[in-house]
Formats: sequence, structure tokens, C-alpha cells
Amino acid sequence: MGLDLISDVADLTAAIVDIESVSGGEEALADAVEEALRAFPHLVVERAGNNVVARTELGRDERVVLAGHLDTVPLNGNLPSRVDGDRLYGCGTTDMKSGVAVALRLAATVVEPTRDITYVFYECEEIEAEHNGLRKLAANRPELLAGDFAVLMEPTGAQIEGGCQGTLRAEVTAVGERAHSARAWMGSNAIHTAGQILDVLRAYEPSCPVVDGLEYREGLNAVFISGGVAGNVIPDECVVTVNYRFAPDKSVAEAEAYVRGIFDGFQVTVTDTASAARPGLTHPAAAAFVASSGAGVRAKLGWTDVARFSELGVPAVNYGPGEPTLAHTKDEYVDIPLIAECEQRMRTWLEGPTNVGP
Repeated sequence: MGLDLISDVADLTAAIVDIESVSGGEEALADAVEEALRAFPHLVVERAGNNVVARTELGRDERVVLAGHLDTVPLNGNLPSRVDGDRLYGCGTTDMKSGVAVALRLAATVVEPTRDITYVFYECEEIEAEHNGLRKLAANRPELLAGDFAVLMEPTGAQIEGGCQGTLRAEVTAVGERAHSARAWMGSNAIHTAGQILDVLRAYEPSCPVVDGLEYREGLNAVFISGGVAGNVIPDECVVTVNYRFAPDKSVAEAEAYVRGIFDGFQVTVTDTASAARPGLTHPAAAAFVASSGAGVRAKLGWTDVARFSELGVPAVNYGPGEPTLAHTKDEYVDIPLIAECEQRMRTWLEGPTNVGP
């Protein structure tokens, strides 16, 4: 199925949605994207796996990167797409095929941008990080992601969301001593001791640091708890898994030190981390985007792939037409007027306010 990148952006969104691309099965959509982009001589197109990168090479003083993932979560009886009033329903409409459609329209029609542009369409964002296409490009072809500023077309309700929170998961272990439950005084109940861990979590007051003018809200929560040996045994271990969402004023090392400090006296094993990303809104390209878009600006409360750009030294924001609270839901939809609004705002930034796209 071919993609018409000159068609109305809502129609293009529907066409992209109707090409099923659950994580790991993006090949058909990547094929369609590659074929469509190669039709435009102003773009240099490369393919790596199911990742497609298209670039302008005009020798501009700045380069910006627009990126979006091609995959979706598993279907839930929500294909093919359908229109109801001003809403387009279907798997991936909000997360994030409407954003991909905006980027593809811009790739096809912004022929003389004021900045060079790299468009990145990548696989496997919705599953384990080891499969993430942007991660693979950063490791194997970092030159394809080079730029002065990046916009990740994640769903933000057409608001600019700067940077992202980091995330850390850790197992906090309470230790006891086994005994027969009929003689409980001869042991030490680790599950009871774990109550002290829960007391720490209940007493936690979230920090709300301001980073580059945006207020983030941190979070520290229990997400799993496990313990117990048998119905007649006093348990000698209880593990509480906690998730710490931290603002971009902390590194991963600082976040880990904080968690270890707050659970001082307990064994803490960090099992997973992902860096936060600063908004970088003071960079000239970022400031120009904020000024020309007219969109509201807020902190990103969650983790996104902007962190991968941050690790490459590229400041990045999230911006897309989808509504984030609808992502991954059965009745996922995108408001059609917001798709066109996002396209026009991006076009104004990339072309300059006096130019009008096709």
C-alpha cells in the first residue's frame, strides 16, 4: 500500500494507521515510508533495519531532527481506522502515527527550509529498550542523529513538553530470620520489617524542581512487593520494588545515591535506569520553535526518547497532535484539527513565517 505524502495530513494519518505495525512487525510500514520518501529528490534517504532516515543537505547553519516511532502496542479490535466527527479513531492514532504523518508531510513539502532537517522514523519504541530503533541508530550510526535541536513527535496534545523525567527501579530488601509460625518469637518476620520501607514511601513528599524554567514533579512509589515461604513459616526476606521518577536536575548516579540514602539500613539493588533529559529551551533553535509555534510549554512528566538525544548532546522536546492520556487505549483517537494545527506550526518554524507550504 503506497503512501501519498501530498495528501491531506488527516488522510495520510489514516493511511499510516491502517498499515498494521505492532512492535516487531514494522516492515510493511517502513517499506511504505521509505518508498514514499525516495520519490522526493530534495531528500537523502537511508534505511537501517526498519528505521528510515531522510535528510536535507542544503548547507544551512543549523540542523534540526524530527523523529517518530512507527510501531504501536498490540491491536485491541481497533483497526481499521474510522472517522467520527472531528476524531480519527484507531490503533496508533494518538501514539504516534498522527505525529509521524505530520513529519512525513513536512519531509515531502518543505523543500527550502531555513534549517537543514533530518527526519527519523524508527522501530520498536513500545517494547524493551534493547530493541529500540533510535537506540540502535545512536549506537551504530550516531551521525544520522546529529543536530542542534530535536523534536520528538510524541503525543502532547499540541503542547510543547520539554525534556523528560528519568526513571529508576530498585529492589529494597527487608531481612529477617526464619522460624516455625507456632514459635514466631524465635524468628524475625521480614514482611513485618518491610512496613518500615512502606512508612518511608508513605512519608515521601515529592520534590518539584524547576529546570530551565519548567517545573517537574518527582515520584517515589512501590510497584511490587514479594515475600513469604510457606503458610507455617516466618519469612526471612521481603522485597519491595520501588520506582523513582526524577527530574532532569539529577543524573542517574545522583538518583541512585538518593534512593540508597532514603532507604539507608536496607539492602538496595538497582535493577533498571534511564536518564532524564533537560529541556534545552535556551538553545536558539529551541527558542525559535517555542516563539514561532505559539504553543504552551510544560515539563514532560514521564520518560521518552528525548533522553537518547540528550545523551548525544542534542537538546530535545516532545511535540505532537495526539492526546497522551489516550495512548494504548482501545478507543484511542486523535482530534483531526490538531493534526493540521501541528503541521502548520512546524511548517512556520521550518520555512519561516512568510512561506506557505503546498
